[in-house]
Amino acid sequence: MTGFSRIFDARFVAKLRLGFYASIPCDGDEFRYSRFMGHLLGYARVSTADQDAALQVDALNAAGCYRVFVDVISGSLDSRPELNKLLDQIRPGDTLVVWRLDRLGRSIRHLIDQLQVLAEREVGFRSLQETIDTTSPGGRLVFHVFAALAEFERDLIRERTNAGLTAARARGRTGGRPSSLSTDKVKTAKKMYEQQDMTVAQIGEVLGVSRTTIYRALNRQATPPRARQPRSAPAT
Repeated sequence: MTGFSRIFDARFVAKLRLGFYASIPCDGDEFRYSRFMGHLLGYARVSTADQDAALQVDALNAAGCYRVFVDVISGSLDSRPELNKLLDQIRPGDTLVVWRLDRLGRSIRHLIDQLQVLAEREVGFRSLQETIDTTSPGGRLVFHVFAALAEFERDLIRERTNAGLTAARARGRTGGRPSSLSTDKVKTAKKMYEQQDMTVAQIGEVLGVSRTTIYRALNRQATPPRARQPRSAPAT
């Protein structure tokens, strides 16, 4: 072996140890090596056991995924066992591949959050149906557009909410949960309290509410009431 061959082999082994090259199985028992591009890990999801994930799995396998993780769970749930396994195994340089965007994210905001986590881990993302690939400049541009749209949507919701609250206050509505006591019951509670024959707890039992509710209703009417004991009967 010549000196050049020995240097080449040493550099090749060093790069192989560092992960710059990956072994790719070929026909038979042979292997060939290529420049490291990371693994493609597929993720598929169906909401119920009656649905079939075969379409997604076939598409992900055709895209070159060496392993596909399948969840049978509603997209509205935070915990997805197979997705958690995928995220635990995926490494920097790998790419997470889905058949369609809604298989990964519950909403645009949730999807953007997921993609940001992947980007922080230096993991790429591909969606086959939407042809989005964050490992390419065009895919990253689409990702930033989505992020801007999600932020815009969140700002609009905040503005509409604040405008609605302002309009409600202008009409005398303060918001919050409706009172447990009607106006008539509040008047009754006030009269019973002023008669000083019953404690606040006993007034609450009569009206079917808690002592705290009675205190809260009376506080709105006048000064905070003091807890008192029922008046004792006169001595004979």
